[in-house]
Amino acid sequence: MTADEILLDVEQRMEKAVGVLKTSLAGIRTGRANPGLVDSLKAEVYGSPVPIKQIASVGAPEPTQIVIRPYDPGTTKEIEKAILAADLGFNPQSDGQVIRLNIPQLSTEVRRKMVGRVKELTEEAKVALRNIRRDGNKTAESAEKKKTLSEDARDQVKKDIQDLIKQYESQATDLAKAREKEVMEG
Repeated sequence: MTADEILLDVEQRMEKAVGVLKTSLAGIRTGRANPGLVDSLKAEVYGSPVPIKQIASVGAPEPTQIVIRPYDPGTTKEIEKAILAADLGFNPQSDGQVIRLNIPQLSTEVRRKMVGRVKELTEEAKVALRNIRRDGNKTAESAEKKKTLSEDARDQVKKDIQDLIKQYESQATDLAKAREKEVMEG
């Protein structure tokens, strides 16, 4: 692999790791209603588990309520079952066409638990970034051994990978801080 190929691979993988963190953080509750709270839920419809966002429109018209409008009203009961099975602390209310989820205020203790979860997810992302850095460094070393990279080029690739990890760890930290603030203020 060339130096550019190694760096491109490392950067793409780091971008994905931060993307996974963004998605995970979106599912963490704040005091406000957020459609991301039910994004990861799957309802058993048409014989297989399907993400709710594929079979219904999900919105938050008010700060304390999520509204789910199934595209097929026949799936309403299955969506309600999925919400109850997820044990998110929501009690779905349905009129047969629309499901409403009232979001209760979070206690200080629950908020602290949510912040702890944010920190866990962020640390998992940083570990993934470090593993990607290690893989990139190994690839650069093996390319140097195979004489496809010079020693100087290998050292430059390692330096560039280090710069990338600093950049992506910083992004992860910023995402976490913003989410922690939302959770505590909610």
